[in-house]
Amino acid sequence: MDLIIENLPLMWKGLVVTFQLAVATLFLTTAVSFAVGIAAVSRFRSLRILSVVFVEFFRDIPLVVNLLFVYFGAPLVGLSLDPFAAALVSFTSWGSANGAEIIRGGFKAIPKHQRESALALGMRPAETMVLVLLPQILLPILPAFTGLFSILIQATSLATMVGAMEFLRSAQIIVERTTMMTGMSPAFAVYGFVLCVYFVICFSLNLLTGWLERRIAQSRSAHRHAESEPATETAMRPAEAT
Repeated sequence: MDLIIENLPLMWKGLVVTFQLAVATLFLTTAVSFAVGIAAVSRFRSLRILSVVFVEFFRDIPLVVNLLFVYFGAPLVGLSLDPFAAALVSFTSWGSANGAEIIRGGFKAIPKHQRESALALGMRPAETMVLVLLPQILLPILPAFTGLFSILIQATSLATMVGAMEFLRSAQIIVERTTMMTGMSPAFAVYGFVLCVYFVICFSLNLLTGWLERRIAQSRSAHRHAESEPATETAMRPAEAT
């Protein structure tokens, strides 16, 4: 434990980089996932084809291979990406492909007549998507997205393979330096601490999404109850009048 306390500044620096990478990845993954997922159910055939190509290409490539491909392949096309940027592009593309498939499945689970009814009422396709379809898929896709987010947070540790100075890389430096200075490896203690930190982060994310899932369910239940009350009162008025 003394070794961990002595090296807290270095580990904190790595943890900050991990948080930055994780937050940026989750934000971009969410945005791109919804864009590609909506394109996958679009009425335009070209958009559906592009979304299928994007999803199948990145889903069928292991994340580690994707990371190395982006980092070493970017200079060949004139792009100079540092380790952080390469990891961000790699994780976002892989996560977005999987997230888009989750969103597409959420749309497919909605009965087809709801879209047709909204269009029959005079709603535009964009209004139907935003006001009718999107609110209905949030609750069903939330558990799957939580699992995807947890995988992406854990995957930030792979950034050490391309030289990113993140949390796991900080731990590796501490282990290597201590082993060289003392002749004894503190790998179990240091990596055990890393394990606990990742567990706390992912477990907190699960608790947060669980709370959010309950709030959405309660909000929908209250909204349905409020809508049913006027109908009940209207049905009871004739009986009260007699």
